Amino acid sequence: MLSRVAESVYWMSRLVERAENVARFIGVNLNLSLDLPGSSGEGEQWHPLVVTSGDDDAFSQRFGVPTRRNVIRFLALDAENPNSVRSCLATARENARTVRECISEEMWEHLNQFHLMVAEACESRNGEGPVHEPQEFFEKVRQAGQQFLGVTDATMTHGEAWQFCRLGRSIERADKTTRILDVKYYLLLPEPEDVGTPFDSLQWAALLRSAGALQMYRQKHGRITPRDVVDFLVLDLQFPRSVLSCLAQADGALHAITGTPSGTFASAAEQRLGKLHAGLAFTRADEIVAGGMHEFLDSTQRQLNQTGDAVFETFFAPQIS
Repeated sequence: MLSRVAESVYWMSRLVERAENVARFIGVNLNLSLDLPGSSGEGEQWHPLVVTSGDDDAFSQRFGVPTRRNVIRFLALDAENPNSVRSCLATARENARTVRECISEEMWEHLNQFHLMVAEACESRNGEGPVHEPQEFFEKVRQAGQQFLGVTDATMTHGEAWQFCRLGRSIERADKTTRILDVKYYLLLPEPEDVGTPFDSLQWAALLRSAGALQMYRQKHGRITPRDVVDFLVLDLQFPRSVLSCLAQADGALHAITGTPSGTFASAAEQRLGKLHAGLAFTRADEIVAGGMHEFLDSTQRQLNQTGDAVFETFFAPQIS
């Protein structure tokens, strides 16, 4: 497969996943804001979402105060923010357009409609449609993202191009799961007297909803505890949005692409992803909590970024002979 085609389908899939996750975070935060105590400041409620995106500096320079309106504008509408829902879908559509011969007609039609739906919403109500009708907008984005995944798996031949879609989606999903967990544990950590209170449980439940995990978590663990949430969202191999499950999917896709036997490596991408996957597979939730949750998540995010860089160098970077 041409590296140009591989890179396009990889980023197409990764950016759709990113847009869906941003919509999840904001949608759950909108619901949570209705239940928080009246003393909670607007900035305290919305600023963590900007931190989650990794674009805190860019937001501060352009928007300043993290109000609900400013955060939604930045994360949903802003064409200058490459990680906004609008920008992610526009770039994903452009990547799909350049490789239409390699993806199914159904994938192209769905992604094109998805992009147009977001663009039209962002232009409505004087260019701030999602600000005025956020619940409906972000629910549509979340549903469209899930539908694109279903259309991709149901209509695209499960060859190399599909494996690159799977690789990009899995790396992106693992990264976003670590980021939303880090926001709750590190930035929204309650006062000692609040631990275990309904207020604390409310935030943990919102976090699980962000990952679409609340119902499955309750089926397995019942009562919400920080330790069990970490175990479920980081280490549960059967839950498809857990970090470990995503790494297993990414590792499988990478070895399917290269043909290298599982458990071995022949490239920097396989080595870095394999080390991260294996290290997490032999970790327990108690060890993560005892060693520092923020430190663990920060290290995992760095390793995921390094893995993404290695994927680029291995498959997409121009080869100089």
